[in-house]
Amino acid sequence: MEQRAGWQQYLDQRWQQLCSNNADVVLETLEEAFDDNEAPSAAVGVTGDEVSLVVLVPTVEQVVPERMPTTTQAGNLSLRKLPQRDRAAYYRQFVCGQVPVTVREAFAVAPAIGSARVAVLRHEGPDSYARPLVSCLLATRIHRASLNGVRWADADAAAIVNDASNELLLNPRPRTGELLPLNLASEPAITELINAVDLAELTAGQ
Repeated sequence: MEQRAGWQQYLDQRWQQLCSNNADVVLETLEEAFDDNEAPSAAVGVTGDEVSLVVLVPTVEQVVPERMPTTTQAGNLSLRKLPQRDRAAYYRQFVCGQVPVTVREAFAVAPAIGSARVAVLRHEGPDSYARPLVSCLLATRIHRASLNGVRWADADAAAIVNDASNELLLNPRPRTGELLPLNLASEPAITELINAVDLAELTAGQ
């Protein structure tokens, strides 16, 4: 009985710490929540009621095939090569799709967090020292209230990110819409966020 009471006291204390945005407890809770995510994710900081998150996405070659199955006019199965614009659009949906998934999970397990800054990174392989190289494809800031009323079953991921973000950085190639890495030379906050991540751990599975 005493052990059960002690466990309940511990849980109550953790909940109070979550509700007061104790940084260590929030980060630890998010680490556990993100452990089984499809896209590797990490919480790297808490400032006030805002959490900073990073999400790692694979390359377009890993998630969008060059050819898609279709049928000819005669009804035969065919593999049609995807136009570059279509392939870029599918990849953009995939990249954007990781943002609401991660942000909603963060808001669900950390109830006092009011906003999230998210950087979506892509693993570009190792450098000459075998250290992981990443580029940043998307950066956004989303308030919890911005997700109220979103029609999740109807809206596509890119539209949700565009509409729910009060800050959004993307760099699509004009002709094809291909997502290009952001130029971070004038974005010290994003650079600082990336530098705070253990990239070796984040990219370990890719």
